[in-house]
Amino acid sequence: MLFLLPLLLCACPYSSSHYIDDSPQIYVEEVLLGKWIGNVKKPGTNRDELIYLNFAKKTDTEYSISFSGNLKELSPFKINLADSLTGTAFMSTIGERQFLNISINARIYIAELILKSGKLSLLPLAEHFTAKMIRTNLELRNSVDFHYKTRVHPILDDDFCLHDMVKVD
Repeated sequence: MLFLLPLLLCACPYSSSHYIDDSPQIYVEEVLLGKWIGNVKKPGTNRDELIYLNFAKKTDTEYSISFSGNLKELSPFKINLADSLTGTAFMSTIGERQFLNISINARIYIAELILKSGKLSLLPLAEHFTAKMIRTNLELRNSVDFHYKTRVHPILDDDFCLHDMVKVD
């Protein structure tokens, strides 16, 4: 039982009650709007599963975001699903990197956003990216900044990473 505890603690993306910024400050990027599709490896197998990500403009600085596809794998994480997972998101910048503050089911997830050569990657931080207790938005910003400055490879939750998604017309 003690052997499985670390695996369970490391098996979900970092969630918080805090954002990187106090409020959205970066305008919605039109290039992100629309439907994106990508493959993720089903845990324990070599099979790929299709995941759809949809960005819509909610306000000038916020996105409506939804994930759909085979989301049954999220049920062990106590996420109630119908056919999609919806929420809101806004962009923050730390150094040269862009991050999405994704709010779903009253939890905030932090994911690095990389748009390169027409392909989109969302890379959520792992739950254990910091051992520090985060109590404010500024502490979260400083912890993410410190983490990326001191690591060759940031600690990401590989099971939830969406790599090289392509836009669907």
